[in-house]
Amino acid sequence: MSTHKLPGYRATLRTAKRLAEEAVPVVERAVPGKMPDVQIILATGRGMAELVTAAEVETAGDVDKWVQARALRAAKRAADDVAGRTVPLADGGVLVVINVEQHPNEAVFATTLVHELVHAMQLSRKGVRDRIVSGLRNDLGVERLSRRQNRECERCLEQEEREAYSREYLARSVVPSAA
Repeated sequence: MSTHKLPGYRATLRTAKRLAEEAVPVVERAVPGKMPDVQIILATGRGMAELVTAAEVETAGDVDKWVQARALRAAKRAADDVAGRTVPLADGGVLVVINVEQHPNEAVFATTLVHELVHAMQLSRKGVRDRIVSGLRNDLGVERLSRRQNRECERCLEQEEREAYSREYLARSVVPSAA
C-alpha cells in the first residue's frame, strides 16, 4: 500500500493499511476466487486518473499517444465522482486506486475497499481477466470487438458490479460503524 502525490496523509495511510489487513481475509472467505497480488494506492481524484490511465495503457499494449491523451482527459473529468477503481496489471496483478477525497471516515473507506477487493477477486476467475483486457483494448482502439462481444462484455461488467455492491455489507465486519 502506498500513496501517489499525497503529501501529509501519513495517518490516513496507516488507517488504510490496518483496514486492508482486516478486509482482505474477510473478502477472501466470502467471494469465490483467489486473491491476486493487489497493489493499493491512495490518491486524489487527479492522481487516480493518472494512475488508472497509465495502468490501462500498459495493460492494453500498443496504444496511440493521441488515444492515451484522450483517455487521460476523460478519466480526469470523471475522477471527482469516482471513489475507487480496480485495474488489471500487465504482470498479472491488480491495481486498486482509492480516491481519498471521497472518504470522510473509516466506514466509507472500508466499504469502498471491500467493493474494490471484490473486483480484484473477480479478476482471478477463469476468463474474466482476458475479457476485461479485451474490452479495454476495444475502448482504447487497439483491437476492436464485434457488437455482440461488446454487449457481452458490458453485461458481464454490470453483473460483476452488482456482485461487488451486494458484498459491501462485509465492511461491517471490518469497521462496525460501516452499517
